[in-house]
Amino acid sequence: MPQSVVSSFPNPKTSSYKPPSAPPVFLLLLIAAMLPAAASAAAVATTPLVAFLQRLQSAALATLGSDGFDPKLYVDLPLKRNLSEVEAAFAALPNVAGVVPAPDLERFVDEYFGAAGSDLVQAEPADFVAEPEGFLPKVKHPKVRAWALEVHALWKNLSRREADDVKERPELHTLLSLPGSGIVPGSRFREVYYWDSYWSIRGLLASKMYETAKEIVRNLLSLIEKYGFVLNGARAYYTNRSQPPLLSSMIMEIYKKTHDLEFVKQSLPLLLKEHKFWNSEIHKVTIQVARGKKHSLSRYNAMWNKPRPESATTDEESAAKLSTAAQKKNFYHQLASTAESGWDFSSRWMSNSSDLTTLETTSIIPVDLNVFIYKMESDIAFFAKLTGDSVTSESFLAAVKARRAAITSIFWNSQKDQWLDYWLIKKSNSEKFYRWEAHHQNHNIFASNFVPLWIGAYSSDAYKDGPKVEKVLKSLQNSGLLQPAGIATSLTNTGQQWDFPNGWAPLQHMIVEGLANSGSEEARFLAEDIAVRWIRTNYVAYKKTGAMHEKYDVEACGKIGGGGEYKPQTGFGWSNGVVLAFLEEFGWPRNKEIDCDS
Repeated sequence: MPQSVVSSFPNPKTSSYKPPSAPPVFLLLLIAAMLPAAASAAAVATTPLVAFLQRLQSAALATLGSDGFDPKLYVDLPLKRNLSEVEAAFAALPNVAGVVPAPDLERFVDEYFGAAGSDLVQAEPADFVAEPEGFLPKVKHPKVRAWALEVHALWKNLSRREADDVKERPELHTLLSLPGSGIVPGSRFREVYYWDSYWSIRGLLASKMYETAKEIVRNLLSLIEKYGFVLNGARAYYTNRSQPPLLSSMIMEIYKKTHDLEFVKQSLPLLLKEHKFWNSEIHKVTIQVARGKKHSLSRYNAMWNKPRPESATTDEESAAKLSTAAQKKNFYHQLASTAESGWDFSSRWMSNSSDLTTLETTSIIPVDLNVFIYKMESDIAFFAKLTGDSVTSESFLAAVKARRAAITSIFWNSQKDQWLDYWLIKKSNSEKFYRWEAHHQNHNIFASNFVPLWIGAYSSDAYKDGPKVEKVLKSLQNSGLLQPAGIATSLTNTGQQWDFPNGWAPLQHMIVEGLANSGSEEARFLAEDIAVRWIRTNYVAYKKTGAMHEKYDVEACGKIGGGGEYKPQTGFGWSNGVVLAFLEEFGWPRNKEIDCDS
């Protein structure tokens, strides 16, 4: 790669670059104390099956110990018999000082439960062909092309449909019935997930698998129809929260490839319903800036204040240091709200980066969430016009204009030339809005500070200190985020998975695509350079391990990511999708080597 580009990437561990501080810890702690009660959304009810499986999860941890223990496995187990019969058998198990002996627990699980994941069966997509016509025409290098075809073939491994029993006996399963088959991320993520699906779809479109992409969208639309929003994932224990809202973007990408107007017409009413959810009192926040101007933006705010069922034993252990029931309830609410963000977990959401119990996600207006909602509003305006609904189109064009102004006004920082998350402090209980103050922006550097590039939230004719692509490009180059194998998620190594040194496919893709589409030759050059680094690290790790990975350590080419509350996963839907999307956009010439030392 060109030395001039490499030398422009400061290393957060060795360079003299020092990011400005976040708001002081005492101020961030004060925020939590001053937030209104409305910050905690009403908790949704759990199901008797989920509640029982949490008890089983706790018993299994007591019996087996924490080494290699995955709490999610137990809430994914399908029942072989009625719940009342299983509960009675569980109650009758021998109990020695509060612990079920391991052989008895093992016999009980084998007799009364199917294997985790057995409620889904592999289903080869009908539109899969080994080498689609017109597949990645810019990829000329034989080794890269052969690898890309192997990644393409992974869609067969990740395609699932529900087992017949899920529809026939739904009370025995935490898996939610969906109308069609779908693509799962992989490993412990056995079911369909919301925001993962966007990048899987980007890869499926590169693989010419348009019907599979549409089927994924229809599954997500069915969740809106039933629950009013797209769930985090297709499990009963995910009904308390969503994930970053990218459904309209999925539909837009499919439309651009297929021009299927009927598909858009069928989707639009449910997109309007999802938009209402993200702009309801659960998520909506009003901020007043100078001269009384008010802006409406959105935050993450799960409808849950208990341990997350899929991680209940972990959450309870983390909460043990808290002294009161109210503190624990708030902590559980913050955990679930952070899971709604997709960034679970990161110093981005914590007032003390070394203490998970200081999560304050509902006290933060996130840059990227509002970018996603801006994109949703823009897509809906386009779809409404396309389908002849000029009234809705005009209404959403006004919403687009308002949110773009809010994104610039609340997030843009002209000293850093980045968009910064905003921390909330309520000035008065009598006021229904927050007053904007510059020092409440979080000055720590995260990859999310550059996600507005994806929607072109810069302008050549912006006011003097407004976002301009040249300024943002230079800020990114000097940020410390650009590393040998891609873009780091943050500059802080906390051991959390959404922090340094991990890089994630979605963040690479949004920033690269934003740079590439900016109209700046210099920005496109940097976009391609980042994409090349990311493709290389995926390729080399694949050749070493035989798998695509959920995340990568961007400090070195071919290094797998780590950290967080579960061991690293393989599969992997969004990593596969981003590699294929990058190869479709930038190609790989015959004379460019793919190995790390090239």
